[in-house]
Amino acid sequence: MTARRLMVLGTGSDVGKSLLVAGLCRAWARRGLKVAPFKAQNMSNNAAVTADGGEIGRAQALQARAAGVPLTVHMNPVLLKPETDIDAQVVLQGRVLGRYSAAAYQRLKPDLRAAVCQSLDFLSASHDLVLVEGAGSGAERYLRPQDISNMGLAEAAGLPAVLVADESRGGVTAAAIGHHTLWTASERARIKGLIVNKFRGDPAVFAPAAADIRAETGWPVLGLVRWSEAARALPEEDSLGLGRKRGAGGGLVIAVPELPRMANFDDLDPLAAEPGVDLVWVRPGQPIPAGAGVVLLSGSKATRAALAAIRAEGWDIDIRAHLRRGGRVAGLCAGFQMLGRMVRDPDGIEGPAGDTEGLGLLDVETVLTGDKRLVEVDATDAISGARVTGYEIHMGRTTGTGMSRPWLRPDGVAEGAVSADGRVMGSYLHGLFGSDGFRGHWLMALGATASAMDHAARLDQALDAFADEIEADLDLDALLAVAR
Repeated sequence: MTARRLMVLGTGSDVGKSLLVAGLCRAWARRGLKVAPFKAQNMSNNAAVTADGGEIGRAQALQARAAGVPLTVHMNPVLLKPETDIDAQVVLQGRVLGRYSAAAYQRLKPDLRAAVCQSLDFLSASHDLVLVEGAGSGAERYLRPQDISNMGLAEAAGLPAVLVADESRGGVTAAAIGHHTLWTASERARIKGLIVNKFRGDPAVFAPAAADIRAETGWPVLGLVRWSEAARALPEEDSLGLGRKRGAGGGLVIAVPELPRMANFDDLDPLAAEPGVDLVWVRPGQPIPAGAGVVLLSGSKATRAALAAIRAEGWDIDIRAHLRRGGRVAGLCAGFQMLGRMVRDPDGIEGPAGDTEGLGLLDVETVLTGDKRLVEVDATDAISGARVTGYEIHMGRTTGTGMSRPWLRPDGVAEGAVSADGRVMGSYLHGLFGSDGFRGHWLMALGATASAMDHAARLDQALDAFADEIEADLDLDALLAVAR
């Protein structure tokens, strides 16, 4: 089997490439094609664990779910996980390669091309169609010499491509013509047309713009993909989307401080979808709401920096006041580490070696050392007995007497910790709120009303609804015909 391949480039970040690819994966999979998503380089702290113990971006995990195919590290051979403004952990084919500055990574990229091409070839040999997602804008000249994810990859692998622009931001015509101007003649020839994403209004109004784009570039507008409420129910890849995420607006208030280098914030999507929950993101400069029932500290790629931010914002004071009022606090992964007495970094994994005092709400401490733990987990809630599935993806090991009161028990082993009064709890397990029974018990214990929502079914329903919209808005047969 040798797959046809089609690249989906964008005029910028957050134009909707990832969700569009997910919708296309579902649409073509429903037509009987074995589809694989591929993104050569993804910059995201939202990661998923593969069955063989590697990690890839969660956007590719969602796309694989849409396609109905198992995850493999080859779907995202290079994953960049930002730790500071200029440093990132580089993950190559699922395994940590090291920490690199932005400049050092640019020098490294030529050495990664072989692995990227190997992964693309691996998927091409076992699927009918590979959808290759670009990264950010496809026409950044300053990145072009070392490019492994946009036109550099398209030229090397001989890929045809479509260009995606975001109508909700405005400037579609300028973005399309600008990209045409910046690309070389051979690069322009790879573009088979423009997809206008997140379109609202009367398509007839856009007709003059489509004519202008065709006249200036030679590219047809392949379709106007409507603004999709179904897509809004799907997980966001970028922190740019955090401001759009909010709970259903009733009942229990769960306050989530926006921390530096937030990771795997889609952990909270099942809570946000509950009608009895109001999930509130607390931005820097804002206090934690006095009416919150729970303060939830999410994952972060930089635990020590997140602790510094909590103190700089005065959120540590707010959290203690919240507990005095009878509130609850929960921490996931790095959030769990922050709740302990101390976070030690003797090897300088997160920056300069040293120790950072935790919030001291759980009698545990963490040492950031050793190999990254990447594992899928089945567990039991030590409080309710409900079954939980999820995954661990973290550096560091946490110990202490607080773990004698675990939150979860994977295979009978203690995991996480709960305070003696039961009002503070932490766990390394990502994805636990996606377990419907566990989520229901947890919410009811907090006095909230839990719905009968099936989170997995809700995701699949949203993917199907979005795929229906894409089928109505795009000529999939014509689009498939340009794949090679």
